[in-house]
Amino acid sequence: MAATVKVTTVGNSVGVVLPKEVLEYLRIEKGDTLYISETPGGVQLTPFKPEFAKVVEAGRRVTRKYRNALRKLAE
Repeated sequence: MAATVKVTTVGNSVGVVLPKEVLEYLRIEKGDTLYISETPGGVQLTPFKPEFAKVVEAGRRVTRKYRNALRKLAE
């Protein structure tokens, strides 16, 4: 998805207005928090904390690696 937005004045600050399609894609609404992080490809805007994504991925690796042991523990 590609979109063009303009930087505009918002009170005493500046900001951008996100198109409705972008809000729907990100599943965000007015008042939600967005996180901005620098990536090798530029800047990333996401409704998820980047640190949380790392924790979730680590959990997935552990679950895959110890799948059989976790299944036995669940019995």
